[in-house]
Amino acid sequence: MHDSDAVSDADRKRRRVLTLLLAGGVVATGPIGARASERGRPCDEGLNNPLLWAVAWKQTAAEYHALCHQAYNFARIQLDLVLAEHKATDKPLAVIADMDDTILHAGNYWGHLINENKDFFDDSIWDEWIPNNLVTAVPGSLDFFNYCKAVDVEVFYVTSRNQGERTYAYALEHLRFLEFPFADGAHLTVFTETSDKSSARGEIAETHKIVLFIGDNLNDYKRDYYLKDVEKRLALMERDRKDFGRKFILLPNPTDGHWVRAIFGESEPQPTDANRRTLKAAATRSAWDRR
Repeated sequence: MHDSDAVSDADRKRRRVLTLLLAGGVVATGPIGARASERGRPCDEGLNNPLLWAVAWKQTAAEYHALCHQAYNFARIQLDLVLAEHKATDKPLAVIADMDDTILHAGNYWGHLINENKDFFDDSIWDEWIPNNLVTAVPGSLDFFNYCKAVDVEVFYVTSRNQGERTYAYALEHLRFLEFPFADGAHLTVFTETSDKSSARGEIAETHKIVLFIGDNLNDYKRDYYLKDVEKRLALMERDRKDFGRKFILLPNPTDGHWVRAIFGESEPQPTDANRRTLKAAATRSAWDRR
């Protein structure tokens, strides 16, 4: 081999290495990529973030809006059926509603997570986001609750949040900011140490006839669903299937909720590679083997 050929081969090898570096082929599998994963972020620029499909659907799909309107249309149909038989001597009627992802839409919070290349719910960012009043109303929700007020049906908002000493004030401000009816201390309950809303439901039932429960989480209907087992939750859902659209109105939410707890064992899992593998296993529990 001539010296010039040797130089040419060396140049070609250096160029190939440089090309791989620029394309990210080495970085993605090397130490830098590993450190990025350990920091709780995907090892790429976010193009493979598992939140992308779910958040894009909630931000853009007419079908998401249609499902929300459908839920609140069903709610009004059921309410009207009860109103037709309600007597003046009966207990006053009430609707119990969750807040986040039931009447309040947090699309730009999830968009921010994606821009920050985060692929799991981030509680510290959520707590920072809450006071900014960036919520919007879930489609159909404001119309339905205004209708409740017009027909003398009280609405009780029952939610679980924890942003410290101003938690309750932030929740109440969200309701007032979007001009929801019954935005007052008598109609808002906020749990800060638990997601169990049973006690509030029981207290309201003592003075009112509860017409409907509305939420994005089956736990908003019954505490039974607070389980760490996918199959058991599915079995409970089948047990209660006749209640959906009648007693409990469910809103779509593919980003968070106690369905997450059934997969990971906790509602807010940490952004680790082990949890990403758990998520993949859940997504492929039924998968075609093409081989």
